[in-house]
Formats: sequence, C-alpha cells, structure tokens
Amino acid sequence: MRLLVIRPEQDAAELARLLAARGHQAVIAPVMSVRFLGDAELPARIWQALLVTSANGARALARHAQAAALKDVRVLAVGPASARAMRDAGFRWVEAAEGDVDALAALVCLELAPDGGPLLHVAGRVVAGDLRAVLAAQGFAVERVVLYEAVAADRLPEAARTALTEGGIDGVLLHSPRTARIFVSLVRAAGLEPALCRMMAFCLSQAVADALGDTTFLTVKIAERPEQAALLDLLER
Repeated sequence: MRLLVIRPEQDAAELARLLAARGHQAVIAPVMSVRFLGDAELPARIWQALLVTSANGARALARHAQAAALKDVRVLAVGPASARAMRDAGFRWVEAAEGDVDALAALVCLELAPDGGPLLHVAGRVVAGDLRAVLAAQGFAVERVVLYEAVAADRLPEAARTALTEGGIDGVLLHSPRTARIFVSLVRAAGLEPALCRMMAFCLSQAVADALGDTTFLTVKIAERPEQAALLDLLER
C-alpha cells in the first residue's frame, strides 16, 4: 500500500522505515513540527520516578542540560516507542505501559507507592488526558514539566497535496486525536476533502477515530491496542 505518514519528521522517518520493511510505501508529509524547550527548568527534587508520555518527551529530556542528573531515576513510559527512546537516551531503569495514559496510570499504581516520593511527568504543551489528576486521586504527587511543543502546520504539506490530487494513496496513519483533527482541517482548507473518500484511515485508538468527526473515508480501521505495532498490524488485514 501507499500511505500518508503525517507525523513530525523524526517519527515519520522511523515509521517509513517500518512500513518499507512490510512492503509498503510511505509518503512523508508532517502536519506538525516539534520545538524543544531547552530553557525549561527541571525542579531539583528527589523523584520517585519519571513519567514519559511520548517519544518526543523522551527526546526533549535527553537534550536537556539537567538530564544527566536523572539517568538513574526509574522511568515509566506510556508505551514501547517512548520506552525505547528513553533507553536510547541512556536512562537505565525503564518500563513500558501498554500505549495510553490510562495504561500508564495503571502501571504507576501497580509499581509505585503514593508515599514513595513525587513523580515528574515529562510532557508536551498539549497532553492527551489528565495523568496528574488521575494519579492525584490515588494519592500520588505529580509535577508536570513542559519540555516541547508540537506546532501545527499552517497549510497542507506539498507532498500530501500532490498525493491527494493525483490519487494513488491507499490510506493515512493517524496516531493521535490532535493529529487527526489537524490533518482533516488542512485537507479541507486545501479543498481536497473529496479525496479522503477513496482512502482508509488507520487509527491508533477509538479516540483518534472519534476526532475525525463527520469526515468520510473509504473505511476507518482502529488498532486493537493503542500502540504502533498494533496500528501496523491493521495494514495486513
């Protein structure tokens, strides 16, 4: 299949490689770019654990001047991709949840204790769900630090515009509700929404599919689990 990959550039390159290994062709057209906030201050506390809810959060932390002091702190990551990014950054004690904020909260409650010390949530400016509130209800003290922001494109990337105009695109991979909303908005602004009815939308979760609203795709498919491996498995069905 020929698929639109609309994730930020670094994530898109890795996803394109995984697609090629499965015999698919990627058309890379990021609808967001990531800006790391290197001047954000990491509070100097003794943390029970770091909570990481995206691979970009892991990359942002790895670039931060204060990251070295945290390399031995336990890390609970939202899923395999963010866990791998933390290990690649040199963090030594990393565990992965099953792909979404609810699963990460469940892992925290299973592995950690409210009286064991505060938790540091490394996040972007926009977050999915309210991890801090969920954990606070269980007695945990969570502090969130914003280390990056994902900035939406102001127009549909030329690669996507050309692909949708010329046809031959089988589907688009959608990893988050925000990405889905941005993609649909940019396609509409470009006057290309009719092209979507010939395409499949491969969604990481039901929440992602819901974010498509009344947009008409050929079909909408939802991964069995909110993780990229399950999303890629949809392509083989």
